[in-house]
Amino acid sequence: MLKRSVRIELESVINELQVNLENNYKDLAQDALKELHATLEENLATGKMKEKDYNKYKKIADDDYSAKMANYHH
Repeated sequence: MLKRSVRIELESVINELQVNLENNYKDLAQDALKELHATLEENLATGKMKEKDYNKYKKIADDDYSAKMANYHH
């Protein structure tokens, strides 16, 4: 099971990303997406996250957000 602190951290970044998207803050949304990917990688590398949980959140990041933001450019 995913540790509560890790889940809260991930949900916080996802929430920030969602709010930025809803408010059309594209630069901030891109930054939050990068932060989400970095947080996922860090938690997997340090063993705070199991691969199953990593894959679940990675799918959310890739399918739900990276796809939506593919055409966002400066």
